[in-house]
Amino acid sequence: MSLTIGGWRIDGVDTGRFWLDGGAMFGVVPWTMWSKTNPPDAKNRIELGMRALLLRGHGRTVLVDCGAGHKWTPKMAEIYRIDYAQSTLERGLAAHGLAPSDVTDLFLTHLHFDHAGGLSKADAQGGISLVFPNARHWLQRANLDWARAPHERERASYLPEHVGPAGEAPGLELLDGPEEIYPGFSSVRCDGHTVGQQLPLISGPEGKLFYCADLVPTITHLPVTWVMGYDLNALLSMKEKKEVLERAARENWILAFEHDPKTAATRIAVDEKGRFVAKETVEI
Repeated sequence: MSLTIGGWRIDGVDTGRFWLDGGAMFGVVPWTMWSKTNPPDAKNRIELGMRALLLRGHGRTVLVDCGAGHKWTPKMAEIYRIDYAQSTLERGLAAHGLAPSDVTDLFLTHLHFDHAGGLSKADAQGGISLVFPNARHWLQRANLDWARAPHERERASYLPEHVGPAGEAPGLELLDGPEEIYPGFSSVRCDGHTVGQQLPLISGPEGKLFYCADLVPTITHLPVTWVMGYDLNALLSMKEKKEVLERAARENWILAFEHDPKTAATRIAVDEKGRFVAKETVEI
């Protein structure tokens, strides 16, 4: 079900599923709390979506993030339990009548493998080619610099086979902080999860939609203190999340979740105890 905001038609695109360690996804939150809403498998992994965002309008076809792609050995695919049974990037786009060559802009929140792995593919000659050859690739300069020489804590997330093609894309557009790149389409920079994560805010007379990426990866992460063990700076993540959620509740934003396997988007409110809670599910 499409939304229209600010002249943009907005749809979710299912690019596949994967599973990550539940303890890492919820940091210091006890297993007894998060396992009730996100039941783990035998290896303590929880199911996660890879839901990209498709925007069509103003003469552009914009895809926000592109999933994990297919450049995986069987061993690595099993570690992350990458699952394309329900959908792939190509099938997700085809459901909206599109092929990768139709995408004019690829907006990357950051270069972790589950967000940017799908921007390139192995070709018949044994090399790597871009999946979106006609697209401008939007990225924060700070994230590209960080991804090229990541801290050892993030080295498993910034894989050279994903980072390299991004930095070499002919249509690469590097941003330095928040910026409106098209009418009603602006980027918000957050640095708690990783350096230079950028999150799109879509604005118009109809309201606002904010794509949460890894600031609020699932609906279960709405509590301010429920941040991931993967975050480089948990305190900064909480500060950034609180600021965004306060605005979202006050201005009735739609929050779109990249990793929630079931809930695509919601509006939120503040309950009697001052907690951020979902109040209305939104289909995209």
